[in-house]
Amino acid sequence: MPEPRADDLTLSAPGGPSAALAPPPYQWRWAALWVLLSGEAMDMLDSLVASVAAPAIRADLGGGAGITQWLGAAYALAMAVGLITGGRLGDVMGRRRTFLAGAAGFTAASLLCAAAVSPGMLVGARGLQGLFGAVMIPQGLGLIKEMFHGRELGRALGMYGPVMGLSYVGGPVLAGWLVSADWFGAGWRTVFLVNLPLGLLAFLGGRRFLPPSGPTAATRLDLVGAVLASAAALPVVLPLVQGRELGWPAWTFVSVAAGVALFGVFGWYEGRVVRRGGDPLVVPALFRKRAFSGGLVTGAALFAAIAGLSLVLSLYFQSGLGASPLKAGLAVLPWSAGTVAGFAVIQVLDGSGALSRYGRPLVQAGIVVMALGVGVFAYVLRSAGAHATVWQGAPALVVVGLGTGLVMGPFFQTVLAAVEPHETGSAAGTLTAVQQFGSALGSAVLGTVFFSALGGRIPATTATAEAGGPGPAASSGYTGTMQITLAAEAALLLVTLVASALLPAPSGRRGRGDWPGNDADG
Repeated sequence: MPEPRADDLTLSAPGGPSAALAPPPYQWRWAALWVLLSGEAMDMLDSLVASVAAPAIRADLGGGAGITQWLGAAYALAMAVGLITGGRLGDVMGRRRTFLAGAAGFTAASLLCAAAVSPGMLVGARGLQGLFGAVMIPQGLGLIKEMFHGRELGRALGMYGPVMGLSYVGGPVLAGWLVSADWFGAGWRTVFLVNLPLGLLAFLGGRRFLPPSGPTAATRLDLVGAVLASAAALPVVLPLVQGRELGWPAWTFVSVAAGVALFGVFGWYEGRVVRRGGDPLVVPALFRKRAFSGGLVTGAALFAAIAGLSLVLSLYFQSGLGASPLKAGLAVLPWSAGTVAGFAVIQVLDGSGALSRYGRPLVQAGIVVMALGVGVFAYVLRSAGAHATVWQGAPALVVVGLGTGLVMGPFFQTVLAAVEPHETGSAAGTLTAVQQFGSALGSAVLGTVFFSALGGRIPATTATAEAGGPGPAASSGYTGTMQITLAAEAALLLVTLVASALLPAPSGRRGRGDWPGNDADG
């Protein structure tokens, strides 16, 4: 999401030149923000809930163990392939129209998921969800830029990150509750049916409250660039979502290398388009902005750490401690509570003007707090040994959540500070694609560490909860595995902390209307 330049945000006395030039604020901007956030929450929830409902889905529809993997993989692959193109579509067709098309398609695909009568039909519908999500999600950042200015822009972006974080943590809780509640006998189908009211809210609310918007910068879609970007994303993300299950065969590494090479071809082609005066899919000048390029690296590591930790916590609580999906979901609620607390701290800092001046230090402080929480969690598990329970780590998860809120609050406005209006679509699509890549990478890395440390032991099923859970020896083995995995999580957070040094440094005292990153193009 582009942020205004410093000269756009300079505050003047009432009636001064800036006041005369500034457009009036959009009347329904705050209502529109909640519409956009509902779409973001719908996407984040759906990226997580299917894996929790997978056992019930297999019991109903049949299918082998591969169905569990492909319920998430189909969504992630379609999303990753379409995000960069989806971001640019908003520049070409208008962001409001593109958001509404994505929201309508996503809702219809959710209904198709709920009506699935075979594993293949469900996996195909999940792919459609991912494609329409790739059309819908990038428009949010661009529309926020159109509607908000000055300090209000920072507040709007400050809400974007925590909603994403809460959805990430709350998705498994919602899925576990819906499957366990079995509303109207619908069972696992409620996991997808819950998208119907959310989708209608996004679509009808969007029609009512989103500002009219036409094409911004690009006059046509770079179709060759879209094909190249999709062709490059697929061989990179596919091994990440399948590699662990298949034991990382040689083709996975060859595939990643081929994808990286294709991204090189894509970059060369986009530069060629610019030199010829065309409309590139991704504006190359974005990567010369330190705030944005540094943010991509930091974001990949950050979302890898968050998604990876979410995955292994679910594995440990359910397989290691015999918790039901609902109980495992409730066990991570302290993470959500801490995230809310971290966001409250960010709002206080924003009110004092500190947030706009110290974006990078706040992000770094949040990473350190997250690492502290991970360390406390590992200590608790070591002390508990075979007698660990799902609730003993709750205080540590509150600390992890506090750090998550501190990071996510300023992250987007810091990263997108120097993005110009005509670069918004490219920036939003690229940043969201990197987020998706980081999530897949974190799940692959920490999932591999977890199962490798487990030594091939067959995971306990949730049925063990009814029999009193795994025995002490099994619980001790899983607890030791989790300690090793938490060490890998701490290493990911260390990588994130190091990468955050690429973000623009604080530039001293700023006016209350100034934002970080405006001087960070070098």
